[in-house]
Amino acid sequence: MDQADELRDMMGKKNARTQRVIAISSGKGGVGKTNIAINLAIALSNLKQNVIIMDADLGLANVNIILGSMPEYTLLHVVKGIKRLNEIVMDTPFGIKYIAGSSGFSELANLDSNELSKLVSGVNDLSNTDFIIIDTGAGISDEVLYFILAADEAIIVTTPEPTAMLDAYGLIKVVAGEQIYTNLKLIVNRVKKTSETKKVGERITTISKQYLNMNIDYIGFIVEDETIPYSVARQVPFYAYDNKCRASICLDSIAKKLINPNYTENKKSGGFTAFFEKLVNLSSGT
Repeated sequence: MDQADELRDMMGKKNARTQRVIAISSGKGGVGKTNIAINLAIALSNLKQNVIIMDADLGLANVNIILGSMPEYTLLHVVKGIKRLNEIVMDTPFGIKYIAGSSGFSELANLDSNELSKLVSGVNDLSNTDFIIIDTGAGISDEVLYFILAADEAIIVTTPEPTAMLDAYGLIKVVAGEQIYTNLKLIVNRVKKTSETKKVGERITTISKQYLNMNIDYIGFIVEDETIPYSVARQVPFYAYDNKCRASICLDSIAKKLINPNYTENKKSGGFTAFFEKLVNLSSGT
């Protein structure tokens, strides 16, 4: 019996509430991926969704900086059996909850049965969650790829800059090479002219379909907004700082699309437990 089988056996009954795990990734750093992950989580919460954001950027974990919080415990404490998963979930002033992933993800491949049991029992404690937003690292590392493949959906963030577009396509190409069904979506950030975002979205989605046979769902854009640097300097997410600014209005539109069952057809989510099952499987090479 491999780790995935053990995890499935220990899982017991399915979570009563459907959870959607969404990975937020980018082909390169500096495109605003983390900012979008946090503020999208808050926008979903504003729409009466229960949301947890997990920092899975193993190289530069900075969700806590934008949230203005310093976690005492991380996923590593759960993996080592020191804490249950629900015990490391932090409340925030912004209506969302937060889990610090830290290096705990890199330990998944080495979990034994006892550690798997502790992890899964904690996952079941989070059954009232609607969305789990995973803020991954940037680039095309194995870790980023694992998160994208393990999640129910993945949102790729890019900007209209040619290098960012090329890097976004490069990440999509790597995902396509795995030949595993992946529900990919695209957001264009830092848009100065709304006329340019359609061209960027169409270019990436068309090329991905033509050369990679990948259907990318372009779900919207975020305009360049002077509110964002002001809010970041104050360690307050821009949606919480001003939910009527132009960038927040853009995020509202995206969040409404994500919770609209008629907008896009998604395969049935296996929730957070299935996410960890797939992640363990991928990271252990089984």
